[in-house]
Amino acid sequence: MGSELVKPDHLDRKAVVYVRQSTQHQVITNQESLKLQYALSQRARELGWREADIDVIDSDLGQSGAGAAHRKGFKDLVARVTLGEIGLVLSMDVTRLARNCSDWYPLLDVCGHRRCLIADRDGIYDPRNTQWPPAARPEGDDL
Repeated sequence: MGSELVKPDHLDRKAVVYVRQSTQHQVITNQESLKLQYALSQRARELGWREADIDVIDSDLGQSGAGAAHRKGFKDLVARVTLGEIGLVLSMDVTRLARNCSDWYPLLDVCGHRRCLIADRDGIYDPRNTQWPPAARPEGDDL
């Protein structure tokens, strides 16, 4: 189950699964969400990445997505995209990545500049495509 958007230059870099839940309570009580988020590694394999080239960033479990200031994992993700290390960012939903425009749009910008795709459970997206639906404002305050 590949995608026409995935090119050899994407596969030459890492795929990163970003896992986050907003509170420690959610981490403890919503195990099904965690399982689904970690299972995105399988989606990366289906898109063509080798197991050794799939990383999981889960250091933001229990951290609000309302801002990046206290999210080390998000900062690491953005830094690695900026360095050109990542060809695909996977998240259960794009709102797991950022809940505000001041974090969301810089991530989109650097992904577009570095030709890094973004995928969630609904699809795979190229941020360079101006018709990309998730480029709209992030939803929610902190789900």
